[in-house]
Amino acid sequence: MGDNERMGYEWIMIAVAFGVATGFVGRSKGGSFLLWLAVGTVLPGFGLAAAVLTRDEQREPERQCPNCRNTVKLYVQICPRCGEELYLPDPSEVRMPPAKKRSGEQG
Repeated sequence: MGDNERMGYEWIMIAVAFGVATGFVGRSKGGSFLLWLAVGTVLPGFGLAAAVLTRDEQREPERQCPNCRNTVKLYVQICPRCGEELYLPDPSEVRMPPAKKRSGEQG
């Protein structure tokens, strides 16, 4: 095997390693592991940076729709259940979602 042939395998291993790392970061932020794995493998480095910089959906502040009382994220502007237009709520109406326990933690 020549040096040029071996170089292709090295790049594939690097891309897969970035893909797995990107998948774990994306999954920890509430995304799909397989989707982030594909992004990280196709775009090594850039995919990982995108996964690190994305918003963590599980820790976004929440509020209730005044019309149907559906709990939605603070950045949602129209209630997906009833279609009510949502404006910036009073700070006392905003709550942080409860922290999820990780497997192995006792509480």
